[in-house]
Amino acid sequence: MSNQNAQNLHPVTVPLPHAPSQSYNAATRLIVSTLGVLIGVGSIDHGLLECLQGNRPTPGLIVNALRSGYRWTVWTQGSEPAFTLIPNFLLTGLLATAAGLLLILWSCRFIDRAHGPSIFLSLAAASFLVGGGVAQVLPFTLNWAAATQIRARLAFWRRLMPSPARRVLGRFWRWTLPVGTILFLGGLEIAVVGYVPGVSDQLRVLHVCWTLLLVALVLFLLSFLSGFAHDIEARSPLDHEHV
Repeated sequence: MSNQNAQNLHPVTVPLPHAPSQSYNAATRLIVSTLGVLIGVGSIDHGLLECLQGNRPTPGLIVNALRSGYRWTVWTQGSEPAFTLIPNFLLTGLLATAAGLLLILWSCRFIDRAHGPSIFLSLAAASFLVGGGVAQVLPFTLNWAAATQIRARLAFWRRLMPSPARRVLGRFWRWTLPVGTILFLGGLEIAVVGYVPGVSDQLRVLHVCWTLLLVALVLFLLSFLSGFAHDIEARSPLDHEHV
């Protein structure tokens, strides 16, 4: 065998590139997706209640998605306030339901895309304008703000939270997220049917409902902070060097 052929058989050593850094903040994405799905469920909830009111005109821009007179709910006067530009209950309900389904789909599959947060905000705003509920404005605004951090380097949060605090705080989201989700769904159920075991007074039931929803929102805020801390710690050292 010639020297030239022997040289061709030698393996060529190619320097390996650095391992790719984490492309997105996984904990933040999961928390954002979860709250986005819950907001979509809330829009569907309002939409279905509005559909039950049939093909009739709305009394104005502000409506009660839950009509009075139903036997399966303790809310004798109805409630679940919503804003709608559509002057028809049935059409409002169909659009709110469709918007809720799109919010769920987008939150699960596309929220981490380049324009994912902006499109989520557009869908949530559309849901609000077609009867998806007035109480969702604060949650979807907070969720949009957190969604903008899914692919961010989290430099601000890294400066704000020292490493020892991040290591402790980064563990919390694993339990604040499921507990917040359960409380949110519980508050949503009470807002519709008004059932609280052992509580019959409607004012006390209302207090329980809003307490659950507010605590759920606080837990989601803690989940976002914890998720940021977790994702900062999960990033490679090379990411931190370029912050």
